[in-house]
Amino acid sequence: MDNVLLPSLVERFIKYLESQEKSSFTIIAYKKDLEQFVGFLTGKEVADIREVKKDYISGFINKLIAENYTKKSASRKLNSIRTFFRYLKNEGVIDQNPSLDVSHPKYTQSPPRVFTKLEYRALRDFAKEDPRTYALVEILLQTGMKIGELSNLRMNDISNSTIHIRDYGKTPGRDVPLNKAVKKAIDDYLKIRPQSKDDCLFITRTGHSLLIRNIRQIIARCFREVEIKNATVNDLRNTFIAHQLRQGASVEYIARLVGHKRLSSTERFLNLIKEEVQKKEGLGEL
Repeated sequence: MDNVLLPSLVERFIKYLESQEKSSFTIIAYKKDLEQFVGFLTGKEVADIREVKKDYISGFINKLIAENYTKKSASRKLNSIRTFFRYLKNEGVIDQNPSLDVSHPKYTQSPPRVFTKLEYRALRDFAKEDPRTYALVEILLQTGMKIGELSNLRMNDISNSTIHIRDYGKTPGRDVPLNKAVKKAIDDYLKIRPQSKDDCLFITRTGHSLLIRNIRQIIARCFREVEIKNATVNDLRNTFIAHQLRQGASVEYIARLVGHKRLSSTERFLNLIKEEVQKKEGLGEL
């Protein structure tokens, strides 16, 4: 029976997601997770969906962790499998959803990495040596946008007072204020920006759009040069959020600025700020 074979069911599920107009990022993530799961089952000589029991699913999750996937990543893949099986049950392909009996691997979410004042200054000072690098760093540090949103910026997204951020994955498009420091950094970069038919704001020296991996390499070099350890590009976004909270901005306002759909995503930074305040107050009593 072809209709119970795993590869064809995955294909059917992906078509269903497309019909629901899910974002391309979501669809690609599900596809990759489920193809990886099917690959694991193929190794066990399992091709019929009715043969997939709880032990196979937990075996797959345990294998991921043994292969140095993070528990958070393994947990996300289990969510993909659960959604797939829920769809199959709703469609009447299976009677039971075996994935519900598999527990998520427990992981503790480490607090967001936020730069110290020293790191923040060192990063900006080093970046000033190159107008393009400085504009990239200033935008990330002072708007909180994601690296993908940054690589998507077009020339006409910049006005005198705002930057228009386009839709990116699940994050909605929005306009964010453009302060004088960022405006000056962008203007200085535009003076040396090579002529190009490409309307991307940031381009390579040969006139092609600057890709996410290019931006990541540029920022990683800055981290290396100023010896900022264990940092990622996303930590510039974290630092922006923490700074806004310290300045007294509301959680709702910051969530709008950075495109958080859930307030809880922004609220997790509050604990970080509270700890800072408590430490300072504690020191003040000595």
